[in-house]
Amino acid sequence: MSRILTRGDLIADRYRVETFIGQGGMQEVYRAVDTSLGRHVALKVPKNDSGKKRFARSAAMSARVTHPNVAKTYDYVDDGQRQFLVEEFIDGHDLRHMLEEVFYCLDPHLAAHVLHHLAKGLEAVHREKVIHRDLKPSNIMLSGDEDLASLKITDFGIAKMAEAEIGEGVKSFQDETLASRTVVGAIPYMAPEVLSNRDDVSTSADVWSLGAIAFYLLTGEKPFGDGVQAVQKILARKPPDRPAMLAKVTSQFRQLVDELWDLMMQCLAADPNERPTASELVAKCNRLCYSRAPRVRGCVESYRPKKGKYGFITSDAHGDPTFFHADSFWGHTSPEPNQHVCFARFPGTPRARAHPVLLMRNAGTI
Repeated sequence: MSRILTRGDLIADRYRVETFIGQGGMQEVYRAVDTSLGRHVALKVPKNDSGKKRFARSAAMSARVTHPNVAKTYDYVDDGQRQFLVEEFIDGHDLRHMLEEVFYCLDPHLAAHVLHHLAKGLEAVHREKVIHRDLKPSNIMLSGDEDLASLKITDFGIAKMAEAEIGEGVKSFQDETLASRTVVGAIPYMAPEVLSNRDDVSTSADVWSLGAIAFYLLTGEKPFGDGVQAVQKILARKPPDRPAMLAKVTSQFRQLVDELWDLMMQCLAADPNERPTASELVAKCNRLCYSRAPRVRGCVESYRPKKGKYGFITSDAHGDPTFFHADSFWGHTSPEPNQHVCFARFPGTPRARAHPVLLMRNAGTI
């Protein structure tokens, strides 16, 4: 497939292209070297004229925000033929990749961590009177570790000032040709007022998106389904039902799950005025009690479902197997031998104990 840039291209006599990273509906993304400062950067270039206007706006908006949970904007280049947005390079993957290729979903502790820090980033964005308007898993970058220690909101390609008009992207969500490329992936995270193309969209639309993302984190499912078919469900303004996997949780997770569910429902309120602000959401997340104990990967060595519902996990990080109970296991299935998991390990007698234990898709590297 033909790419806009090739390895070795030099942009603005400064940014040397190294490799193609990926693409969205309106842009291609490359890893490049800033030859002036000797650091890697993410170099983004629009695919078409529609993207060009958004790139200039993106640079102006995102450059105003400085926060550990928001990707930094370093530079904007217009050489007369193309526009380039130069951003902080994050060595990891986006949240969509993590949930489609690495995890099935996140356990309540890890989901609470992600939600908490996304709320902090969103608070910083809204403080600058910016509405992201395209908050979705593919616009959230995560560090490549089991702890998901670092996460950053990125891609302000259709971000707006609070006073600005709504972009033309949402207007054509019913155009299946266009939607298949640029809009369908964003629909599950679009607030009803955005889909209605109202002219009074506020920062609360981003909070709604955060609620939809939190639902996806915890369950591996979108609250209103996928693609264009989700539009009518969102516009109906009826809150999603509590999924079966969240209806019956063990005592190990119950309190945190209930608190996260309550936060999600507040964020997904049909009336924008009834949703918490990003600052209020940060305050609520501050009160959550979730573990940040370091995690390692392992494999379920054995499991006894009829004799105590316990088993053991082997890991290259530890010489002896780690004990776990089914009540500490989080996933769409019951524990089984040879499953790949990540877990936190605590001292115990006669064996160290794992909690939580999160089911993974495979043993590959993140």
